[in-house]
Amino acid sequence: MTTAEKSRTRTAGRTRWTIAGVLGVGSFVNYVDRVNLSIAGPEMMREFHLSAAQLGVVASAFLWTYAVLQLPIGAIIDRIGVRWVNRAAALLWAVASFLTASAGGLGLLMVSRLVLGFGEAPTIPAGWQAIGQWFPRAERGRATAIFDGCAKISNVLGIPVMAFLVTAFGWHSAFVFTGILSLGYLLVWWLLYLTPKQALARGRLSPAEFAYLREGGADDEDAPTPSSLTGLGNLLRRRKTWGLALGYASYTYAYYVLLTWLPGYLEKQFGVKLLAGGLYTMIPWLVAVLAQFLVGGIVLDRLIARSGDETKARRIVLVVSMLVSLSVAGAAYAGSVAVALVFLSIGAAGLAVSVPAGSSIVAVIAPEGCSGTLGGLVNFVANLIGIAAPIVTGAVVDVTGSFAGAFLVTGVVLLAGIFCYTVVLGRLDRMPAAPRKEIP
Repeated sequence: MTTAEKSRTRTAGRTRWTIAGVLGVGSFVNYVDRVNLSIAGPEMMREFHLSAAQLGVVASAFLWTYAVLQLPIGAIIDRIGVRWVNRAAALLWAVASFLTASAGGLGLLMVSRLVLGFGEAPTIPAGWQAIGQWFPRAERGRATAIFDGCAKISNVLGIPVMAFLVTAFGWHSAFVFTGILSLGYLLVWWLLYLTPKQALARGRLSPAEFAYLREGGADDEDAPTPSSLTGLGNLLRRRKTWGLALGYASYTYAYYVLLTWLPGYLEKQFGVKLLAGGLYTMIPWLVAVLAQFLVGGIVLDRLIARSGDETKARRIVLVVSMLVSLSVAGAAYAGSVAVALVFLSIGAAGLAVSVPAGSSIVAVIAPEGCSGTLGGLVNFVANLIGIAAPIVTGAVVDVTGSFAGAFLVTGVVLLAGIFCYTVVLGRLDRMPAAPRKEIP
């Protein structure tokens, strides 16, 4: 970036970074809503007499509705917009948490997780679309690192808080807390989030910053949107769609293994008690957050700016980070908590760094007016595979009495992801829109 470009960046304004903060807070609350089950899980297993496989099914129930809704929710976001979709979504987060807190058995637990999946379905595709509209291409690495990094911060801060609440007041209190937190975020989103054109019209965004966004390649929120089936059909025929979706799916699988089972792994493998396990679990996620912001955000954006080759810069960061993430498989052979945490911290850092490089590709390669649809499709495929993570891990633990096999399976999935991100995805060029004659 030249001196003149840096000067213009500083004088244009910083409203877009406020929006990044709002998106980040939402991501934080969203993932606290998910992680509470991993902390409360051991207590719930004892109270409801659940096996590890049964808890795995409860954990994955969230993904059933979450994954199925990714295809329609992407098209809905493209047509209705991020603002109203996320308002409805945040309300459902709260409803799901309060339902879980009132559960007296397996049935209502399953229902509450299905509702949570329904409410959280828009979060990632809506966030990707908002970043595409609010940020020039040269800043999307940092913006995505904030958005996804706050999800990891939920593990750093949320897990010990959840562990304290469960230990001191019982597992119900963790879900009451997240329900209140979700209502608080609903108010923040309702008051603060606008699209760039809405913000410009209301005087919250300067004309200079609006021009900076557009000239830097930010997406036009009023771009023509093809019909849902036409846009989706066009994407399904593209090799780039499948390379990105399957590559991101490998990350999602590994992430859900750690998100769902890390406290249980420490308890079963090393006898670590709940509160101590919550503190230990902070370590890999804290390393992941730092790595994601520094490498996946700042370093990635600088590599793109200096090299001028977006494909090369993103691919270098993607491949190296995915190779580093293979370290999670080393936990299969760890003989102590300290060694396990080293392997898991390195692996979590690799996974975290891969996200800004991978997910920011959605806005780069999506046809005009289809970033929500592509984001939904990518997240749909990723979470179809992610559904298997809690179930497979729980089943392996039940059969073998150990987490070793589950971590080795995770390593194989990550290797497949590297292949998809490199060979299948190809160059990061914008895909062509469906021919206009196909649009009704």
